[in-house]
Amino acid sequence: MAITFEPELVQRWTRGWTLARSLPEAEPVEPAGDGLRSECRQPGRDVALFALRADEAPESVERLAAAVAAARRTTWLHVATRRPDAVEAVMDAAGLELLFRSEWLMTTDLTAHPRHAPAAPYEREVRTEGPVTVVSLYDPSGTVAARGTIAVSGTAAVPDRIETNPAHRRRGLGRALMSALAETAVSQGARTGLLVASEEGQLLYSSLGWHRAADVLIAQGPAVTAATVE
Repeated sequence: MAITFEPELVQRWTRGWTLARSLPEAEPVEPAGDGLRSECRQPGRDVALFALRADEAPESVERLAAAVAAARRTTWLHVATRRPDAVEAVMDAAGLELLFRSEWLMTTDLTAHPRHAPAAPYEREVRTEGPVTVVSLYDPSGTVAARGTIAVSGTAAVPDRIETNPAHRRRGLGRALMSALAETAVSQGARTGLLVASEEGQLLYSSLGWHRAADVLIAQGPAVTAATVE
């Protein structure tokens, strides 16, 4: 199901994503306000730029791409768009290396999120500190079988780093994990869920009622090699 893509979704997602990762709040890219800039503090990605007006102002992507191409630090450009072919062409013209094209910006009504409890013998642990909650699912030996984070910002919540141990996949743990994250976020006042889904996660999220709002293309500057990507 395709829904209307509102640029504000990128702002709300970025706010939650930086909270989830304990990063400083992203700052506007001046002077045109084309996007947001985040200090990522991550190996292989020092800085991230998030385009805010890719479809309404295509020239804004050209300016951001030029900034990434000229950056001396490892910088990634994230662009949510309903026109991925046009964005890819701009990235290519600027000499950027396309890292991911298959990711989606997805959204859902958290109040209607399906509920799934972890099947025995897995046990759930929920830890909340301020706006950020970490949910862990453990097997009987105490090994983490699945883990994920969600950050609440106003009425929006952003799940992040949703991971299932390969030895515990295909046991419904992803569904149970997302259920617990959504339940916790709603209890904190969140109503809308926003996430960027990898190709691997899209099927899971779609089955839980999340909807694709836009494609997300991610590229990096020419001075950075693909070997730095984790």
